[in-house]
Amino acid sequence: MMYRAFDAQSDFAQQTRSWGQMLNQAVSPWAGTPFRDHANWWSAGARMMMRAGLTYARPDYGIRSVTVGNREVPVVEEAVVATPFATLLRFRKDIASPQPKVLVLAPLSGHFATLLRGTVRTLLADHDVYITDWHNARDVPLSEGEFGFDDYVDHVVRFLETMGEGSHLVAVCQPAVQALAASAVMAHTKNPAQPRSMTLMAGPVDCRISPTSVNELATSKPIEWFEKNLISTVSDRHRGAGRRVYPGYMQVAAFVSMNAQRHSQAHQDLFWHYVRGESDKARAIETFYDEYFAVLDLTAEFYLETVKTVFQDYTLARNALTYRGESIDMRSIQRTALMTVEGERDDICAVGQTMAAHDLCASLPPHMRSHHLQAGVGHYGVFSGRKWEAQTYPLVRNFIQSHA
Repeated sequence: MMYRAFDAQSDFAQQTRSWGQMLNQAVSPWAGTPFRDHANWWSAGARMMMRAGLTYARPDYGIRSVTVGNREVPVVEEAVVATPFATLLRFRKDIASPQPKVLVLAPLSGHFATLLRGTVRTLLADHDVYITDWHNARDVPLSEGEFGFDDYVDHVVRFLETMGEGSHLVAVCQPAVQALAASAVMAHTKNPAQPRSMTLMAGPVDCRISPTSVNELATSKPIEWFEKNLISTVSDRHRGAGRRVYPGYMQVAAFVSMNAQRHSQAHQDLFWHYVRGESDKARAIETFYDEYFAVLDLTAEFYLETVKTVFQDYTLARNALTYRGESIDMRSIQRTALMTVEGERDDICAVGQTMAAHDLCASLPPHMRSHHLQAGVGHYGVFSGRKWEAQTYPLVRNFIQSHA
């Protein structure tokens, strides 16, 4: 019933967008007349209507070229391998000199991997970049089976094997846990494709340290509450009909509620930018929310296992993680260098939670470790924005190069 109700809401939002488009077209001829002030008001309202609702369509990465050295190089998206739940996507460049291969692990937390386009664009200048481009669970037929925590780890291992020896991992937020798990599994089995380095950025390795409101929410209820109240079944109108999911719209609603006033103010600002004809300022807000309101569903098993394992039982933090029923010891990681990055003002993954990975990877010598605390940034500033590009990224680049 919950998913059908959201479908009905989505249909109404689509109608609202259509009405807004018609209204905007109706008032546009008046823009250059003495009635332009009134027309601007009507047009601004119409354009706000055109932005109603969420979308389940994956946005474009939009990375067409990148500057390598002193020249502009075309970038082509290439699907290297695909499973029902994800595609290993490569941003291929035709350059003469080989660059370190980097697999960017995108989080499965209600948004598409395109949320990391800024991270990818920055990495591309100096690296051969791949990304885990996750598929929307509501579009995966039930016949394709389940996708849980271990399946994410499987994808990391398979994608690294596909990329070949000498690759590096950059895990953003949630998959810092799976990056550690995959590295430990590959180290234990002496897999030749185990990564040369892994950079964990604002990831929940040990949520017992300085718990945030996100952490407290996860421990405030038993896992049965999450399953009963947050899991829904995909309706018949979608390809994944019958699949149990944690709907992306619920995750986005939770994120918005954490900073409701800021998001409300942003949309008020957007309206006034429309009225005043401030196109550049309006476009900046539009671009952010086009991505922020593009959502995907998570499989129920992945969501529930992650909440239980990472946020309630602290299984990784206690070095008690299992994979396919067998214990995996983080101390088995001996050939994969470790860098952790945290944000001073991160209210989602607090300072110290990611750095805890160093205590787990006790077998690594000091010269294979690095930590950086980025001053003046929140969660998203760890991996995007001006401070990421100017201050954090050079350190990440040098770390990867030194272990390549």
